[in-house]
Amino acid sequence: MSTTTTLTEKTIDIAGFPVTSTDGRSLARRLLAALQTRRKVALFFANTNFIVQCRAQLPRMQDDAVIVVNDGVGLDIAALLLRKGQFLENLNGTDFTPYFFKSCDRPLRIFLLGSKQDVLQRAADYARQELGQEVVGVCDGYDDLRERRSLVSKINRSAPDVLLVAPGNPIQEEWILEHRAALDAGIVMGVGALFDFWAGNKTRAPALMQTLRLEWFYRLCLEPRRLVRRYTVDIFRFLAHCHRYRKEIPAAKTFA
Repeated sequence: MSTTTTLTEKTIDIAGFPVTSTDGRSLARRLLAALQTRRKVALFFANTNFIVQCRAQLPRMQDDAVIVVNDGVGLDIAALLLRKGQFLENLNGTDFTPYFFKSCDRPLRIFLLGSKQDVLQRAADYARQELGQEVVGVCDGYDDLRERRSLVSKINRSAPDVLLVAPGNPIQEEWILEHRAALDAGIVMGVGALFDFWAGNKTRAPALMQTLRLEWFYRLCLEPRRLVRRYTVDIFRFLAHCHRYRKEIPAAKTFA
């Protein structure tokens, strides 16, 4: 696959976070180019919960090796209100990750970090059988995650191309940014609930609800006790952060 990006991307500031407006094809090409040139990249999918929960990590996200993309209708609304513009495409880890793997001309070596052991094993089987990738290691998101030095060494010994980290916001972002320099993996991605979907523990919203951008409502109906705060109180916190930073927004940056 050619690694030439045909799209002019831009960065839209959302509550202080530099969020890249791009599409899946261009993002996949950008990641493949990083692998080919052995550049380290950290990729985060920012929804409203990310903006609220990851504020302590904001200074470390102002880095050229960190890519933050938009996930969800909340960021679309913020971009429209703050910039009078819109993101090119909604990008979430659940859809983009398999798309990226399928766009590669060879199986990638991937390492799965986070979730419970039984979920990890089923997710690893899915990655192998359905996506055709080479799973070189798995570690749970509990005891293994606490063994920081030995965990990084274990990951590096497996020599992954891609490390998928899934404990959720803000743990996965904190861990990735703290250990990124020591990790040899070319691409490290924070993927949240991805392993649960691959393992069959959680189901996606019907296609119509996804098209109407109502997947958040479907998940809220399935897990009201866990998600009600995210979609009520934290939405107001998100709007407050957007309001606070509205006068500090720089002009949108563009890059090829």
